[in-house]
Amino acid sequence: MVATRVLRTNVGGRFRSCYQAGLNVKLVLATRRSKLALAQARAYAASLVSAHPGLEIEELHIVTTGDRIQDRSLQDIGGKGLFVKEIEEALLEGRADLAVHSIKDMPAALAEGLVFGAIPPREDPRDALVAHAGGGLAALKRGATVGTSSLRRSCQLLAVRPDLRVVPLRGNVDTRLRKVAEAEVDAIVLALAGLRRMSLTECVTEVLATETMLPAVGQGALGIECRADDERTLSLLRATDDLATRIAVTAERAFMRAVGGSCQLPLAALCERRDSELHLRAMLAEPDGSRARFDQRHAPLPADETEALATADALGLLLGAALA
Repeated sequence: MVATRVLRTNVGGRFRSCYQAGLNVKLVLATRRSKLALAQARAYAASLVSAHPGLEIEELHIVTTGDRIQDRSLQDIGGKGLFVKEIEEALLEGRADLAVHSIKDMPAALAEGLVFGAIPPREDPRDALVAHAGGGLAALKRGATVGTSSLRRSCQLLAVRPDLRVVPLRGNVDTRLRKVAEAEVDAIVLALAGLRRMSLTECVTEVLATETMLPAVGQGALGIECRADDERTLSLLRATDDLATRIAVTAERAFMRAVGGSCQLPLAALCERRDSELHLRAMLAEPDGSRARFDQRHAPLPADETEALATADALGLLLGAALA
């Protein structure tokens, strides 16, 4: 006999049933198979089940084009979209109900028909240095080799230490850490959030201040993607949405859209709330890393949720227009 199971979630102050009695409750979650992707997906799944006890989540593992091609830079093979294309296809075809992404890895526009049904609370958005000899950025020997395939990181590293030799480096987190341990490179730069989610912070030799290394758009935040017309899934995901993070990510991604952001363009942005204001800082450089320019804007934060999101979007577009 199938047990009766009815989950309820708060939608606009009202509680609504998500399912009819007598049906098993299951969502299919699409994820890449890397250790970081699985750690993020499983941590989010646990939080969703905690919000809706009895919910069953099944994993659908997907190998993306970006995972298969490891011998060329993202700029050369088509950019960040290669890590999400097959996952978004699984959502649109109904093979999956939701997907967990690092927002920093998402292109400026989601596939038509898909939305971020939830953006959970943000992890630390800063970057971290992992150096073979220990110490921070200032302690690296002159001419030290730093591995990163990020134009954003390369541009900002060389602004502070023009003597460094920045070399392309791809691969999962374990692969990059191994190359530092084996002294193939003197140091690497990784997102602190990913290291925290994998319980690898003991390898960090310096957390880079945002004044030195402005993070990627959405860094530290997860985007839970689903179909825009899937009210069942959307109603469940809302319980895990964090408005403060959504507002910040909205401003940062609006900036990215305004400057035509892609893997070919070094850019960075960080939106923070300070008292009753939104503060957005951003960086934009030429594709070769030259002419890096920084600017910032701020605006009062409305109390109304819709107005706050609109303000964040406008702030990002305004700063984008100023730097483009």
